[in-house]
Amino acid sequence: MSIYGDYIKSVIRTVPDWPQQGVNFRDITPLLQNSSAFRKLIDSFVHRYQDMELDAIAAIDARGFIIGAPVAYELGCSFVPVRKKGKLPFRTISETYTLEYGQAEVELHSDAFRQGDRILIMDDLIATGGTMLAAAKLITRTGGQVVETATIIDLPEIGGSARIREAGFGVFAVCSFNEDE
Repeated sequence: MSIYGDYIKSVIRTVPDWPQQGVNFRDITPLLQNSSAFRKLIDSFVHRYQDMELDAIAAIDARGFIIGAPVAYELGCSFVPVRKKGKLPFRTISETYTLEYGQAEVELHSDAFRQGDRILIMDDLIATGGTMLAAAKLITRTGGQVVETATIIDLPEIGGSARIREAGFGVFAVCSFNEDE
């Protein structure tokens, strides 16, 4: 967890019963609207990764883009989008993953990375871990090395971060929420 984790967590809005009854939605919009909080969020990632010699940030569509781009800029590395199926215009590779309610698919340009590139995967939240794991599989298929997965929020009770660790990838979350918070 980041030194700013408690502060950042306090800025995130919880919307009860959205998008369905019994779900506490973690809304990062107030975090993005608060310039001081957003700066602390980006600084949390930059401070963690500034000495890790990353080649690229692979950010997941779409909220991962919001944090991945400024972190890539600050670290002086490239930014690579991991997109929902059908959104990339060039040759792609894809990975299907399971959601709570079905399946989804993410894609990556087939030439996004070179053999041995050191990649950080970023997204806004880890719930089931399916999207992060799909992105990690894509990156390793291209020859890239996943250094770690990074997110603003971890929902550990859902089990995604444990699944990611079990698959052999590190997890960094700025803050975490239990279901009852």
